[in-house]
Amino acid sequence: MESKSNYKYLLSDLTTLKGVGIKITNLLKKKGVNNIFDLIWKLPKSSTDRSIALKIKDLKIDEIQTITITPMKYSFPRVRNLPNKVLCSDETGTIDCIFFNSYEGYIKKILPLGKEITISGKIKYFKNRYQLTNPKYISEDETLIKKKHNTYSLTEGISEKMYNKIINQIIEKIPELNEWHSKEIMSKFNNIKWNEAIRKLHKPENIGSFKENFYQRLAFDEIFSTFLVNSEIRKKIKKNKKTNKILDLNKQNKIIKKLNFSLTKDQENTLKEINKDLCSSAKMFRLLQGDVGSGKTIVSLLSAFNTINSGFQVAVMAPTEILARQHFLLAQKIYPKNINIELISGKSDLKTKKNIHEKLLSDKIDILFGTHALFQKKITFKKLGLIIIDEQHKFGVNQRKKLSDKGGHNCDVLLMTATPIPRTLTMTIYGDMDLSIIREKPKLRKEVKTYSKLESKIDEVLQFVKKEIQNGNQVFWVCPLIDESKKIDHSSAIKKYKFLKKKFPNNVGLIHGKTDKDEKDKILKKFLENKIKILVSTTIIEVGIDFPNAN
Repeated sequence: MESKSNYKYLLSDLTTLKGVGIKITNLLKKKGVNNIFDLIWKLPKSSTDRSIALKIKDLKIDEIQTITITPMKYSFPRVRNLPNKVLCSDETGTIDCIFFNSYEGYIKKILPLGKEITISGKIKYFKNRYQLTNPKYISEDETLIKKKHNTYSLTEGISEKMYNKIINQIIEKIPELNEWHSKEIMSKFNNIKWNEAIRKLHKPENIGSFKENFYQRLAFDEIFSTFLVNSEIRKKIKKNKKTNKILDLNKQNKIIKKLNFSLTKDQENTLKEINKDLCSSAKMFRLLQGDVGSGKTIVSLLSAFNTINSGFQVAVMAPTEILARQHFLLAQKIYPKNINIELISGKSDLKTKKNIHEKLLSDKIDILFGTHALFQKKITFKKLGLIIIDEQHKFGVNQRKKLSDKGGHNCDVLLMTATPIPRTLTMTIYGDMDLSIIREKPKLRKEVKTYSKLESKIDEVLQFVKKEIQNGNQVFWVCPLIDESKKIDHSSAIKKYKFLKKKFPNNVGLIHGKTDKDEKDKILKKFLENKIKILVSTTIIEVGIDFPNAN
């Protein structure tokens, strides 16, 4: 039998590691590293080759170099703020090792006079002399330095050398665990064991080798374990019994008849699946997936209407105020006047928020639309029966759970996304959920046409845009980058915005990932109200926002 100590080691506190005290432990915890197992999965992003030792005469300035030198003379000035200096040499020349904020005793210990020392760092040249300032890699044992050193995403207060030292002692002691896969599965990964795969994962030469057997084995472990966890969660969700919602489909069908369009077969089938869940004694946890314009919103609002008619309240959450308001306005348009609808956001004034809080508790609000403001502790529902989260990928698991907890055991959950997710990935990430997909597009929806034009023919594109604007239409101009990049030859949103502003004065807006949230909402509102004709953006433009004139 395998010793439990192997697992205990992986889950043990970081202070059990040599050289790791409370200070470093707290710094690592800020990065979400709480034990040795967490630290294993903080992977190297690159490596620095310090393996080749050069002579002083061959050093290259502004590059990380490794040299073996002999300290010759100390210079410890008595004037405060001046650096300490150690003159070092080899048979080809001299170099100054400069230290700021280091004690004399420490410098004498790491660079004893007359002894050969291997040292590595970025080489500088000052007043016709080579310099190494505050070198971190210094040792009498050259094997500790002359190798490739991993570079990790560091937290302030922990040096690269310290991080490598911590990781290396973990990798050396990594325990051997009993294999949990069958021989058939293991043969597909050349029988690489878990601890061997972890060691390979942290080897400098393997950084970025995603197609290797060791990486595939670890990826399979992650997916397989997620399947198992999701399976258990799914079992627990199904065990949670709730009060069956009693639906009046006649009222639902009256709304459907009043719509100025017919539901597609996929919409009808999806609505039936959701209604079946609502009527069930098991808690609904369903993901509704469908492309932009496929009609997810109307399905969700009909589900909300059925929930309200069965005596429960509904919360609808969207990632932006514009999208939340759009859903709110559509609900006002299609619901009967006796349904009490409210909208809350971070911008709602205190009086409005207080009024909504009171109405929710006294069951005077049937459906509440909002953004993250719905997470506030003060937001308490009298009888929450359904939560709808639009563009759910923008909300974390903890956020979804917080909102779900507000409804207790009687609350069903419906998530919506327009992001196409492959079936395998859906099973991995949302394996605890049921899945409904709307593939069919509404009949009135026009065919999407795609054209490709060279940058040299941009005048033809501008003529086309001008014609569309004259016809009362609007245009999205999407660029892959915010600013110009020396590394990637792609168009930048800011540069294109300046270009188009000259061609179409007072008719162009710009949003990107760095745009302030209030400013972004203001620009999107202008575009929605047709006050600007062209919206230049990166790929952050909100999926699901309805801009009827942008074609």
